[in-house]
Amino acid sequence: MLEAVEPRRTGRRYIYDAKTPGLRVQVTQAGTKSFQFQHRQRGKMVTVTIGKFPAVTVEQARAQARKLLGQIADGRDPAEEKRRDEAEAVTLAAATADYLKIRDLKDSTRADVKKMMRWGLPDWQKKQIAALTPDMIERRYRALCDRSPASANRTMRYLRAIFNFSMARYSKPDGSPILPNNPVGRLTLTRAWKRIDRRRTVIKPHEIAPWWRATEHVNLNHRDYFRLVLLTGLRKSEAQHLTWADIDLKARLLTVEDTKARRPHTLPLSGYLHDLLQHRRQLAESDYVFADHLGRVSSNFRYSQGRIESISGVKFCIHDLRRTFATIAESLDIPAYALKRLLNHATGADVTAGYIVADVERLRAPMQKITDFVLKSSGAVDTAEVINLNSEIREDAP
Repeated sequence: MLEAVEPRRTGRRYIYDAKTPGLRVQVTQAGTKSFQFQHRQRGKMVTVTIGKFPAVTVEQARAQARKLLGQIADGRDPAEEKRRDEAEAVTLAAATADYLKIRDLKDSTRADVKKMMRWGLPDWQKKQIAALTPDMIERRYRALCDRSPASANRTMRYLRAIFNFSMARYSKPDGSPILPNNPVGRLTLTRAWKRIDRRRTVIKPHEIAPWWRATEHVNLNHRDYFRLVLLTGLRKSEAQHLTWADIDLKARLLTVEDTKARRPHTLPLSGYLHDLLQHRRQLAESDYVFADHLGRVSSNFRYSQGRIESISGVKFCIHDLRRTFATIAESLDIPAYALKRLLNHATGADVTAGYIVADVERLRAPMQKITDFVLKSSGAVDTAEVINLNSEIREDAP
């Protein structure tokens, strides 16, 4: 009979079961047929969806309806229990998807969350978050630390954020959270977090010259990229994704719109950087400042980095160039507020800094000072004025 029933042209059709009180089938205009159970709870008619026909058979629907009748007889609320069961059934994969969808995160952060979930917790994705206990978290963290303590920390910090989000996002019918506390908190309470020492490597002043000369032995695109990062202190991705719309050669300014700090970062261009970018602009065939021959953003610097290290003997990573920029600036006695502005660092709770408006033009002299130091250290410019002696002076002249 259910297979033969036709939907109405307007509205929905309801067919009630003569054998089981409260059981009915809803037929939508599109022809979708769903089993529902209706009952009155505290003077209000409540409807619980059992499932769609024919995936759920008539016999299964009747059995489920009788079960719901039994719950009502015991004084329980089937609709409330279903909402609670649905809330508690949220899986880690579903919670992560909601977290990435709702939270205002950078694309790079979203990608990293997915990456670390695949790396450290692939077998937990179908598990209910309410079933993940502090003991499970601690055991998994220790296992991950055997592979990589830094990655283990990153994975668990993301998991902690997802749990915090879930505690606010998902709740039981009475409004209480499905998670009474964050199970990752066990790592903090037991001081189990592995300490990862922050990298402090920089290119030392005496290493700048061989490093700079070695950049001549990689492709022009990578050479200019490495040098720009060293002379601006930009982060790897900030420099990678620079477009010509971000460069104002006339005003001698560079602006990064999408930064880690979520605020635009504008820097004045030193003389060397202006000339470098002006030359690149004349040869540009892409909207990106650093693009390959196909116009794609340059991303694989490993070969060029290895070649520079091999030739110069200077080991470095790209973020070392940013640290080197900051170290040079500090050694040149550039004021702390100017240095924070050059690195686009927040001033935090510094009340005095809140009254200081850092005009970009006031950063021009510090930027030029840093560039001059690097160029002199590299041997690209003379460290002092050179006077050519007259070759005609006699050897016996006093």
